[in-house]
Amino acid sequence: MLNVEVNQRRSDAISRGVGLQTQIYAHKALNAEVWDIEGNRYIDFAAGIAVVNTGHCHPRVMAAVTEQLGRFTHTCHQVMAYEPYVRLAERLNAAVPGPGAKKTIFVTTGAEAVENAIKVARIATGRPGVIAFGGAFHGRTFMGMSLTGKVEPYKRGFGAMMPDVWHVPFPQDIHGISTADALEGITKLFKNDLDPGRVAAIIFEPVQGEGGFYPAPADLVRGIRKLCDTHGIVMIADEVQTGFARTGHLFAMEAYDVAADITTMAKGLAGGLPLAAVTGRAELMDAAHPGGLGGTYGGNPLGIAAGNAVLDVIEDEKLCARANELGSRLKQRLEQIRATTPEIADIRGPGFMVAVEFANPGTHEPDAGFTNRVRLEAQARGLILLTCGVYGNVVRFLAPITIPDAHFAEAMDILEAAVAAARKG
Repeated sequence: MLNVEVNQRRSDAISRGVGLQTQIYAHKALNAEVWDIEGNRYIDFAAGIAVVNTGHCHPRVMAAVTEQLGRFTHTCHQVMAYEPYVRLAERLNAAVPGPGAKKTIFVTTGAEAVENAIKVARIATGRPGVIAFGGAFHGRTFMGMSLTGKVEPYKRGFGAMMPDVWHVPFPQDIHGISTADALEGITKLFKNDLDPGRVAAIIFEPVQGEGGFYPAPADLVRGIRKLCDTHGIVMIADEVQTGFARTGHLFAMEAYDVAADITTMAKGLAGGLPLAAVTGRAELMDAAHPGGLGGTYGGNPLGIAAGNAVLDVIEDEKLCARANELGSRLKQRLEQIRATTPEIADIRGPGFMVAVEFANPGTHEPDAGFTNRVRLEAQARGLILLTCGVYGNVVRFLAPITIPDAHFAEAMDILEAAVAAARKG
């Protein structure tokens, strides 16, 4: 089979609404390497969008799933429960930042986790309103799409969004938006349009993912916490992309001196199997009546087995420290590249959640064209990169945290060559 042949079949069989960044069809993968159906080998700096933080086919994750396969694949937890579900919930309750007792529910996707977090906040407070941030990404369901602060491609043409969802600016120093601007946006919202007594939740990403890998400044997070405490609002940290060692902590919120009331997570939780979770203060999580939360596939036994194994791998292989080490080395190499690349406008991100932003060196305007050339040049040389950002001018680096040093060094050489080739046009 050839990639081009399968891609034609895909075009004929699958809705064009499902986007496709490459025309590469994966055949097998191991840790940070992927081979396509033609036998071409790639270094994977996408990791399924921060899903396989522990690498493709980590042997301990595979062993845990294989063992569970020999027992059963599904009962629906609401019909016949199973102990590993309880054990993983206990572990997340202990690991998620914040004081006091916590409880957890398992669902299937990050968007579903966000939906359920909003449901919990609304039923616990008896309020309808939700505040989110420009540039945010919270999913493609109607509530997730409504919370997402990016029109193209997520909102365009899909009609009216969910009511009682409000957006304020997110700090982006490089684009002239400060923490003061963001907090003032909430203050103005409360003065002009929205009674804070109607607000159930404020939701934010500790590092915006799709929005461009902009970290939330500490004073913003403290400001959100203060507003929530003042007005009885639930603070929700969306850790779907930042979770599970990616930022150098198990959860990105560990880097702040305040905690959220509810945390959503998915992606890196189960090493490639579909599993998501919502963990929050026990009194909030217990506000819903029995049957109000859950789902047929929520907490599938195979995903639960993988999730427990992933937590073991992160702890035993010290992946939080590894993420900080790799991120530091990546930033150092990017700074070296920056010396000969005036198109690099910014290098940022905690741990191994690093991004580089490109802009026209003359006008300082975001340069999506140059960014895409870098991606394509890297791909042609065997390195898979992802772009992001409201302007499409950011490359985000999301390699497995388990990537071997030799493959990381090889990827850095490819990246440098790709940037140089992109400069030549």
